[in-house]
Amino acid sequence: MANQDDYLAKEETIMAIPDEETLVPNLPMDNYLQSSENLYHWALDDFSKLKTLGLTREMLDDLPVRTGAARYAQSVWNKDYNSQQEAQKRWTEEAPAAFELRDELLRTLRYAYRKDPALLSRVRAIAEGEGNDDLIQDLSDLSVLGKENPEPLTAMGFDLSLLDTAESESDNKATLLAEANGDKAIQNQSKVLRDKAYTHLKELSDEIREAGKFLFWNDKTRYKGYTLSYWTRRKRKSGTDDTNMNTDTNE
Repeated sequence: MANQDDYLAKEETIMAIPDEETLVPNLPMDNYLQSSENLYHWALDDFSKLKTLGLTREMLDDLPVRTGAARYAQSVWNKDYNSQQEAQKRWTEEAPAAFELRDELLRTLRYAYRKDPALLSRVRAIAEGEGNDDLIQDLSDLSVLGKENPEPLTAMGFDLSLLDTAESESDNKATLLAEANGDKAIQNQSKVLRDKAYTHLKELSDEIREAGKFLFWNDKTRYKGYTLSYWTRRKRKSGTDDTNMNTDTNE
């Protein structure tokens, strides 16, 4: 829960970042977060020199807190995004059977009520329209219509339990479709918070990197640890990540 604790400690500050100043990550967040962890330990070794440029130990120790906050915000965003992706996959797999049930009920009720103009008119009205939203409403309407007028269905040997199935399918598919479509407000909020947490982290990371590069401009051994590209290259060489990515332009 350490990352969540970090986020809670920084939440007020993160949320206060103006939208117009909020940045969007320009490389995979897992890479950037790890580079920030690495930067902290690298800079810690140089603190006695970095402090001559005005960096305080409080500032340096705030870096892993900001990193943890950004990592938690990223996890929340991933959860919201992945939940929607899973729901979309389930909808693609399950929707065809729901459409088949709707079509079968329409065919059956048309035949059962063929001699009753009023009921047949209601069936025709239900059959109008198309799309996922219409499917969900059709299943509910057909269930209600069939339960209100069961005699013709019973006379033809129709299994009335299918009307209960249509009702439950309408409820279930309505929930699944809502998840597949995603709550745009919630998803947007989690992404904005992730971006703000990244912005808050980048602000301090950049300050430490710039100080280190200024201080060690003539010391290649120490200088490299303050460049973002050094850590992303190390990660690729270690075989933990082979993703092509941009490097931070502020180097």
